Formats: sequence, C-alpha cells, structure tokens
Amino acid sequence: MRPTTVIGFLGSTLDAAKFGPSRWNKWRPTVSICMQEDLRVDRFVLIHGSYHRRLAEFVMQDIRDVSPETEVVPHVMDFEDAWDFEEVYGKLLDFAREFEFDPDAHDYLIHITTGTHVAQICLFLLTEARYLPGKLLQTQPHKGAPQPIGTWASIDLDLSRYDSIASRFAEASAESTSFLKSGIETRNAAFNRMIEEIEQVAVRSRAPILLMGPTGAGKSQLARKVYELKKLRHQVEGPFVEVNCATVKGDSAMSALFGHKKGAFTGAVQDRPGLLKSADKGLLFLDEIGELGLDEQAMILRAIEEGRFLPVGADSEAKSEFQLIAGTNRNLMDEVAAGNFREDLFARLNLWTFALPGLAERREDIEPNLDYELERFAEREGTRVTFNKEARDRYLAFAESPSARWQGNFRDLAASVTRMATLCPTGRIDREAVEFETGRLARLWSGDKGEIGVLTDLLRKDRVEAIDPFDRVQLEYVVEVCRRSASLSDAGRTLFAASREKRKSTNDSDRLRKYLAKFGLDWDIVAR
Repeated sequence: MRPTTVIGFLGSTLDAAKFGPSRWNKWRPTVSICMQEDLRVDRFVLIHGSYHRRLAEFVMQDIRDVSPETEVVPHVMDFEDAWDFEEVYGKLLDFAREFEFDPDAHDYLIHITTGTHVAQICLFLLTEARYLPGKLLQTQPHKGAPQPIGTWASIDLDLSRYDSIASRFAEASAESTSFLKSGIETRNAAFNRMIEEIEQVAVRSRAPILLMGPTGAGKSQLARKVYELKKLRHQVEGPFVEVNCATVKGDSAMSALFGHKKGAFTGAVQDRPGLLKSADKGLLFLDEIGELGLDEQAMILRAIEEGRFLPVGADSEAKSEFQLIAGTNRNLMDEVAAGNFREDLFARLNLWTFALPGLAERREDIEPNLDYELERFAEREGTRVTFNKEARDRYLAFAESPSARWQGNFRDLAASVTRMATLCPTGRIDREAVEFETGRLARLWSGDKGEIGVLTDLLRKDRVEAIDPFDRVQLEYVVEVCRRSASLSDAGRTLFAASREKRKSTNDSDRLRKYLAKFGLDWDIVAR
C-alpha cells in the first residue's frame, strides 16, 4: 500500500476534551481519523495556531497512543482574522506551495471537518485547483450513543454527488459575483448572467477580456473589481494600471505606453518605464482602446502575445507579464471594416467579449443602484441621507419611466443622487427636492436650460422666476465667476476689485458669502 498523509486543522472545539478516561467517550474528529480500522495514516500534518499549542500537544499524544505507526507533524499557522477569506486562502496557498508533495508515491487526504467555514472552503478550493493534490476527507460521529471513532468518507470532486459541498462552492462563487457587482442586488437577469460568466472567466483564465458599452455603463469600475477579485485569489501580484487611450494619442503615446530611454528624443532627460511596464504582474485596463493609433495597436498586440515590447530609443526589449482588460464604447467590428482598428488585435481581444448595457436598458436595477449611491455618498461625506417614502416613489417613477433617457448612464444617476443629498441639509430628501432634480434631469437630456440659464442648476425654477431680471443677470455673473475661481477669496477679489480699494478693511470672502446667502446659496454649492 502507498503511504497516506492526512492534512487538517486542529478543531479548537471539536478536538477539545478534559484530560482523563472520559475523553475516550467523546468523538474527536482529528483523533478518530487515526482510530479507523480501514484507514492507515502514516503521517498526520496537524495545522494549528500558536495559541492552541497545548491542545495540539494533547491531541498529538492521543494520536500516538491509538496509532503508534502514525507520524504526527505539527504546523503552526496563525491568522489575524480566521474569518478573513483573503488571509486564510493566502496562507494556505503558501503552505501548499512550500509543502513537498509526491503524488506519484503517496496518497493525500485533506480533512475538511475541522477549522472555520472559511478554512474549509479554502481547503476545498485549493484541492479542487490541485494545489493540494489529494482527496477530501470528511468525518462525522456515530448517530445515537457517543462513540469515539465515528465514520469517515473519502470524497472525489464530482460536485454533483455531494450537494453540501456543491452548495458551499456555489456560495463562494455567489460571493465572487456579488463582489463584482459591488454588493448591489441587481435584478436584470441578462446582466446577472453576464456577471456570473465574467466571474468564471476572471478566476479561470488569463486571456484578455473586452468590455464594450456606452460611456458611464461601468466598464472602469467592473475592470477594477475583476482585478480586486484576482488579487483576492492570489492570481495577480502587481498593481491595477488604468489607461484612458484617448489621452495618450499622438507623438507621446508610444512613450507613455511603452516607455523610453534617456535621450530618445528632445526632452527625454531620464528613462521612463511606461504604463505597460508599470502593470507587470498586475492588470492593465486600456479604456477606450479604439482610440489608439495603428502603430500602438501593433505593439500592444505583441505585448499581449509575447509579454515583450521595445521602449522608444531602446536597443533591447522590455518585459511585462500583465493581464489585460480592454474597454470601448465603439463597435470595433465597424472600426476594423473602416481600417481604424487592426483585425489581428481585435481577434486577440474577442475571445471574451462582454457588452455592458446602459442604465436605460436595466431600469429594474435603478432602485438597488439608488441605494448604493446613497451609501457611497454617506461614506464619502460622512452624512447619511435618506428619502421619505413619497419622494422615493416619485423619483423611481420618473427614473424608471421611458421618458428618463439616462444618457450618461450611471454617472447621471450618481450625480443626481449627489445633488439631492447635498441640497437637503436635514438629511431627508423630500418631494420638493425630487421635483427640482427630475426637472433638472429632463432639461439636461433635452439640451434646453430655458431662459433662466445657469441658475436652474442651483435653484428651483419658481425661486429663480421670483428674482427680478436685473438681479438675476447679476447673480448669473457672480455664479460664473465663482465657478472659474480657485477659492471663495479669489472670487471675492475679482468681484469686488474696484470697491475693495476704497475700503479700510477688506473681507471679500465674507461679502461674497453674505451676497450668496441672500439667494439661499453658499460657496460649496455654487462652485461645484
């Protein structure tokens, strides 16, 4: 028979017992493994924390007493938080990589009955991924009268045969898809299916991913979430590097992307690594990739396929092993047909292509995203703002109606929530605030601000109409100066440039603050 090694956690509760003969009447899973008549254990690697050292020594001695042929090998593994998935998975992965496995000559059983649920899930995932090259071992006590031995079962990884483990794995997968959606309980079935597929691709493949969709559909946020998921799974070590390709066009594009050597051109006073090099071991997100020139596209293709590229002015190639996500709001097939995008690069990117729908195509997801944006505002500003029921119903009725165009997609929604939350100092968004905001959105999407101009961005229409035309023109000018000024003081100096010279004491900030207050405005609102 081939020698058998068991790897498992010490059960701080299940394996504990008072010293004395009575302990042999209790089922202790770790000890019971070595008491099975039909299972020979040649070596037992017992993982435990340093704070459970005494219990571990107690259990190891009992194993030696019932199974003298078993070599017990303690392995100390401490966690700052035993329920932190990233920490537990990372340390178990390090353990698996350092352990000297010999699957051709030894059998390995991974005990998943003891340890926290997080540890059990991580052991399962590492075994399923073959980092731990063995079978799963599950133990349980006898039903009825207490007996110390219990039963055991060796589990293959046909998940269809083990509903409990399949359920646990499904829960872990569901956590990942929820993570990609920032915890938002989205309701659009097609979008949810797409996120599930992206989750599988993200954790099982290093191939490029292409995210297509209109501006504001969430491509950048999803790309970052994919990176964070891969980081959580220890699939990337380097940084997340995001590049808006529309900003690296022209002569500087090659240098920005691929780097340059000192003296390569006028102004190159030192070496520059470039953004591709910065993404080494990490994830590179090329947003609006359709904006790149054909030369840059050719070099990007080679960098994807070979992990190598030539910096500007260099004699030798640079290397960078990055994973790529590309984003675009263009139809790249049309761009290929028009000769604006390389067909070979599109073919390389088109293995995993996902089209993100705009907000108007996911109206059932507006409500959960509304709650998400309110939470983001609370985290950002330190102030929690809510709707009253009537106002919330009114806003959702507008937002989910066909007349709501959501041209800017989630950016429009985020801006809308920010405005309502900012302009409700009581922390409660009422119907009046909603009416004001929905009117603003309707004007924004129609491209018509009406005769009362910029003030409709700041005040309700009825309040603007109550201002005399003479004062309205003056107030509009003041608002325009504030918006192009660096500070309240700077705006005050500009607006009171003549009269301030005649005053013995100048406090332009206070004068401007009082002027704005006459109309119910303040600097923070006006200068946004």
